[in-house]
Amino acid sequence: MSNWNTVFKTNMPHQAEIVKDVLIDNNIEAVLLNQKDSSYHFGNLEVKVEQSNVIKALKIIGDLNF
Repeated sequence: MSNWNTVFKTNMPHQAEIVKDVLIDNNIEAVLLNQKDSSYHFGNLEVKVEQSNVIKALKIIGDLNF
């Protein structure tokens, strides 16, 4: 995944899923990386996109109201 960049971080799973789905709906391949500790439930979820889609993804995410 060296060609993938994080475009969104949150500790709220529903927000990460919404961002990922919105990006996919806009024809941007997106993956969700769960960095949360399974025992203590701290950490973040990251939405990643390919480097060539970072600017477009950030624009779309910026239009969301979180």
